Amino acid sequence: MKFTHLHVHSHYSLLDGLPKIDELLDYVQKLGMDSVALTDHGNIYGAVEFYKKAKEKGIKPIIGAELYLALEKMTQERPNIDDKRYHLILLVKNEQGYKNLVRLITQAHLKGFYYKPRIDEELLAQYSEGLIGLSACLQGKIPKLILAKKIKEATELALRYQEIFGKDNFYLEIQHHPNIPEQKKVNEALISISKKTAIPLVATCDSHYLKPEDSEAQDILMLINTGADPNNPERLTMKQDDFSMKSPEQMIKDFKNLPQAIENTQKIVDVCNFQFELGKIKLPTFEVPSEKSPDQYLEELCLEGLKKRYGEKVPKETFDRLNYELSVIKQTGFASYFLIVQDFVKWAKENRIVVGPGRGSVAGSLVAYLLNITNVDPLKYNLLFERFLNPGRGASLPDIDLDFTDRRRDEVIQYVAQKYGRDKVAQIITFGTMASRAAVRDVGRALKYSYSYCDQIAKMIPFGFSLDKTLATVEEFRQAYLQDSQAKKLVDFARKLEGVARHASTHACGVVISKTPLDNIVPLQHPTQDDQAIVTQYEMHSVEDLGLLKMDFLGLKNLTIIEDTLARIYKVQGEKIDIENIPLDDKATYRLLQKGETIGVFQLESEMMRHYLKQLKPTELEDIIAMVALYRPGPMSLIPEYIAGKHKKKRVEYLHPKLKPILETTYSICVYQEQVMKIAQELAGFSLSESDVLRKAIGKKIRKLLMAQKEKFIEGCQKNQISEAISQKIWHWIEPFARYSFNRSHSASYAMIAYQTAYLKAHFPVEFMASLLTSEKADVERIGFLISECKNMGIEVLPPDINESLENFTVVPPKMIRFGLLAIKNVGYNVVESIVRERKAAGPYHSILDFVSRVNSRDLNKKSLESLIKAGVFDRLAERNQLLFNLKRLLESARETQRFKANGQRGLFDGMERPVEIQLTSTKEASKAEKLSWEKELLGLFVTSHPLEDFRKVLEKKVLPLSKITQDLTGKIVRIGGVISSIKKIITRNGKPMLFTQLEDESTKIEVVVFPGIIERNPGAFQENKIVMIRGRVDNRDGVPKIICEEIEEVIEKS
Repeated sequence: MKFTHLHVHSHYSLLDGLPKIDELLDYVQKLGMDSVALTDHGNIYGAVEFYKKAKEKGIKPIIGAELYLALEKMTQERPNIDDKRYHLILLVKNEQGYKNLVRLITQAHLKGFYYKPRIDEELLAQYSEGLIGLSACLQGKIPKLILAKKIKEATELALRYQEIFGKDNFYLEIQHHPNIPEQKKVNEALISISKKTAIPLVATCDSHYLKPEDSEAQDILMLINTGADPNNPERLTMKQDDFSMKSPEQMIKDFKNLPQAIENTQKIVDVCNFQFELGKIKLPTFEVPSEKSPDQYLEELCLEGLKKRYGEKVPKETFDRLNYELSVIKQTGFASYFLIVQDFVKWAKENRIVVGPGRGSVAGSLVAYLLNITNVDPLKYNLLFERFLNPGRGASLPDIDLDFTDRRRDEVIQYVAQKYGRDKVAQIITFGTMASRAAVRDVGRALKYSYSYCDQIAKMIPFGFSLDKTLATVEEFRQAYLQDSQAKKLVDFARKLEGVARHASTHACGVVISKTPLDNIVPLQHPTQDDQAIVTQYEMHSVEDLGLLKMDFLGLKNLTIIEDTLARIYKVQGEKIDIENIPLDDKATYRLLQKGETIGVFQLESEMMRHYLKQLKPTELEDIIAMVALYRPGPMSLIPEYIAGKHKKKRVEYLHPKLKPILETTYSICVYQEQVMKIAQELAGFSLSESDVLRKAIGKKIRKLLMAQKEKFIEGCQKNQISEAISQKIWHWIEPFARYSFNRSHSASYAMIAYQTAYLKAHFPVEFMASLLTSEKADVERIGFLISECKNMGIEVLPPDINESLENFTVVPPKMIRFGLLAIKNVGYNVVESIVRERKAAGPYHSILDFVSRVNSRDLNKKSLESLIKAGVFDRLAERNQLLFNLKRLLESARETQRFKANGQRGLFDGMERPVEIQLTSTKEASKAEKLSWEKELLGLFVTSHPLEDFRKVLEKKVLPLSKITQDLTGKIVRIGGVISSIKKIITRNGKPMLFTQLEDESTKIEVVVFPGIIERNPGAFQENKIVMIRGRVDNRDGVPKIICEEIEEVIEKS
């Protein structure tokens, strides 16, 4: 006798089911079963993953779900009534059944959501064809009626379900949970109803975990979900019985008196034969002009693009490349794909939305360049089409990922939804899983361990390490695990929960576009209760497996900075800049790059990158392309070699003459994946399609494939008269390079954005910095850093002012920037909008009372008004401390005035007098130190003066200015002074504190590293805003000078 589990929960029953799909299927195999169903709560998140992996293991997958049935109507939302619901198991028989399950789940989420996604019997009757129904666990409606002693109603409902699903498509579900008295009562009644109605029985287990010993881990998962006290006897738990995945032998034994309930599992398995159609591309229809095929129209657009890009005289090699690309696109059937993309890129550009010049390997396509999808000439920059698309890549769609300004990306998505139909476009779901640190903290919280204890254990786990890897490599963590029983319990449970899905949200950039309404293919939902966007229930890999067109619409902040800078240039200077057609040999831009003045420049801002740029002294875009590719872990060590090659400080040698034309531009270093592909083509006779397979084999370190490729490469080299010894040498030389080599197409695209931002900074510094500051307005620390850069550039940043500032940072010609009100901490958008709107409508504010009486905003509360005052916004109207002293009265006056206005608008209280103006009570003025402290806290910098002004003369005599600390002083002992602007504390492996502090003087900043011994000797000296002198050694390990502190002394004596 065979048995199949038909009521099974995976971790996609979020924070309720424990097993991941791989674990579940491995266990099914271990128990000797050849089929299994997946029935997660209210969703089929895991359906495609489950189906694919089950098929690979030779297990028959049955797609299903445990749906929630509304108490009455799915649209009802009566408090304390409709928060209760029933369960119902649905299993898919065939394609129609799958479509119906998808529709039911979609409707449950989009129209029936109230605490949970709910359907009702009316909707079920409409979409029941092709489905098998089971009456579910004790939460099912029939079991609930039985427990309420309503046997007649339970019997009638069973017959109604049989009518809805059709004869032999509805089963009464019995379970063996001897420790739950209610289950015994329900089973007895179900057996009786079955005999009376001939509705068949089926045995299930309601599996929420795999092995009995996993019970506690699943219980902790539920505690994380509910936040309940583990000691509360009333809490929701499944610990009272065994809800593991029992073996077939155990199930047969449990139901020995009801063998038909076991046999019926096989009857259900036999009729459930739904199969996903995977891998077949389902491109949306792109309407082309009549009597033209998509391929013909694509060719027509490309020929138009040729004239625009290259003029009338197009070189033969360009025509040849175009014809080759078009032939591959025709062969693969992807013409519509290119047409769809060019259409929305064209729309975006026509609507002045800045689009990135390219992303990923698509920049290697001439067709994409001619369609204006990308803006990097693949021929000029030697980019390979085969890195993007080649005849040997199979049926999968190549990625055309696109960057838009982050603020306007949604407009492009809306355009696509409007063009193809809102029912055919959706964003894509993603699942947050429990990483090792989060799992430790979650388990600790559920077990009611102290926060500090869990935090201490979690912080021992290096970022990116799994718990098993941490146990194997971090001695401190392993000792805690071995010696502390509480830590062992915490870690053991966390290991079981690690990688389990915790919540659903919207993928940052994925959008799916379908040919037919999506709810025919994939269930839809809102990502969260509060977010009304619509997302697919399948994550991006499953969406791609189904053949749907998945596009990545990425929002890139740097493109927003470019867009804002162009708008500011036009507004201030009346000049229109076409950023896509700026000169790529601009001297001022390269001067800026050579000096390393690249704060705010895309991809080139880090201290180490600026250090390398000063050494490299770039003179062409090629240098920027190389730096973007090399500045990553691994190849970063090759940067000095690249710099030496550029400045002819090293002898450039090649293992074989044929390598020279391929590697000449990178001074014999194999920087790009495209170079690896070219080497395989030129030396070993590979086609570019074959060389792309080689690139993947090396990059992914697939040993079996790698050995086959090595043999093929060496054989190919020998056929080209390259000796075996040299061939072996080339292979061993190329292999480590290929592992770290980077996609040149992507590097070229991002180097272009880097160049564009550098160009704007070089030619329009004030407009660029105002845009950059605006983009970072939510980050007070970053604002302070960027304003220091403005100072270095000779740009004055004016303090925020109630009558001058707008929402964002604004340009004040010729070379000033006015602080934006939104950049003040604790001041929200609504109150700022209200302030600016009122000022534009009725003129400047004449006094603080004028201000509070005119600004009608609920958000003008104690916190926001206090922050505005402390930031110095009202300095021209009144003294800060006086305003703070009178804050309560000012807010009362504001409320009184707003009440008066509101009553006046309603026409009540005619003749009522206007509230009387109040007199502000005098008080002691704020000290200079208080003002500076407030400014630093709320604006990120000192505005009215600098704390070191009063100590200038004392420090001049005793310390070296921070601007004089260069790499030439590496290893030397220096004495420096300044104010401690920030402190970052870490705990060493020995459990002692270590500090990374920022020390700043009036012109610059430097990092000071403080080891535990120094802290122990001077515990009170290391505090933010203290003025200190530090004696220490200059360290230049990362190419950026910093000070290793040896002594510290607080400065008290003023000049």
